[in-house]
Amino acid sequence: MYICLLLSLCLAVPNTALAQDAQAQKEKRFRSTSYPLPRFVSLAKDKVYVRAGPTQKFPIKWVLQRKDLPVEIILEYQTWRKIRDHEGEEGWVHQALLSGDRTALVMAEEEGMVPLYKRVKGGIASGLDKVAYLKPFVLLAVEECEGTWCYVKTLEKNTTFSGWIERKMIWGVYADENFD
Repeated sequence: MYICLLLSLCLAVPNTALAQDAQAQKEKRFRSTSYPLPRFVSLAKDKVYVRAGPTQKFPIKWVLQRKDLPVEIILEYQTWRKIRDHEGEEGWVHQALLSGDRTALVMAEEEGMVPLYKRVKGGIASGLDKVAYLKPFVLLAVEECEGTWCYVKTLEKNTTFSGWIERKMIWGVYADENFD
């Protein structure tokens, strides 16, 4: 009886080790860089074909047509990146179509306008310091984020504003991410 128990334990350990090794190999297969996953980037071109898989042999699922649009990289495979857009749609794009520039989209609830502030003191914005009100889906360049605020510049062609926006009102920056 003791021999059977010992034998089953010996057999279980290699199986567990094999399973862990297989998982590590799978994760390594979908890592082409040492950059963190997931991470935000932006589109480098005005027209980006999003494919069903990581080669040009896969069919095109849809086309993104807005340069600087933020997307989230969730997997890597050689020169291909699996991305997720602000609506949660996923697909594969070639790395040459992506940029490391940080951008964000204004995400307002129920078509509301989002205030952009001139300055923020101690994490609080003054109503007197409003620079503009931004509509949903306005494209922003993200300059820095600290705490619950991000300093942004609008990327719209006709009107340019810069200022501080609440992080929760944009898509393209993680809740705990600080950078400058």
